[in-house]
Amino acid sequence: MNPILFYCYDAYCGWCFGFSPIMKKIAADFPNLQIEVLSGGMVLPESPVHISNTAGYIQKAYKTVEEYAGVEFGKDYLWHINNPDLSDWYPNSEKPAIALSIFKEIYPEKQVAFAADLQEALHVEGRDLTDDESYRHLLEKYSIQPALFYEKLKREDYKEQAYYEFSLVKQLQVNGFPSLLVQTSETKFHLLARGFTTYDDLKPRLDNLLSTLS
Repeated sequence: MNPILFYCYDAYCGWCFGFSPIMKKIAADFPNLQIEVLSGGMVLPESPVHISNTAGYIQKAYKTVEEYAGVEFGKDYLWHINNPDLSDWYPNSEKPAIALSIFKEIYPEKQVAFAADLQEALHVEGRDLTDDESYRHLLEKYSIQPALFYEKLKREDYKEQAYYEFSLVKQLQVNGFPSLLVQTSETKFHLLARGFTTYDDLKPRLDNLLSTLS
């Protein structure tokens, strides 16, 4: 089989937001490599949990991500982090994972770009990814018919697909995001990166692995 690079991420993961530019560069520099983005289900509370529960942690953590990754969190996102008592956010990974499942069916070759756009929508533009309307600007960008997208967003089979990905990420023993694995046979997976990894570290690892397969 041809190798497949699995990018395990979550729309709510700040480190994945920092990793997005690197992942887009990998996709551009390895155009013949099949890449599958898997949603990890990082935030799946049994009942809604308000942003105030994690805002204190994020207030410190986002600065570290900016420093290491060279990205910038947007003021509209940070407003919710710095004013949690005024925020109406209840983070949940389910809906962005369903949205990604729908998108992958339409544009399988652009899933890295779409995952990055979901991250940007949250972490820069401050859109609430639990709100259906937060996806409308991306439907315009990718010429997806809104009626089609919103019908699928409410369908059980796409929700099942999202939860299948959550369980697959667990099966792959991923316990941190972002993580990259390369599948080289039916049963063989190679861990390429766990956690934020620079492009200069990542590219040689991928080159070396792929060279052993050719």
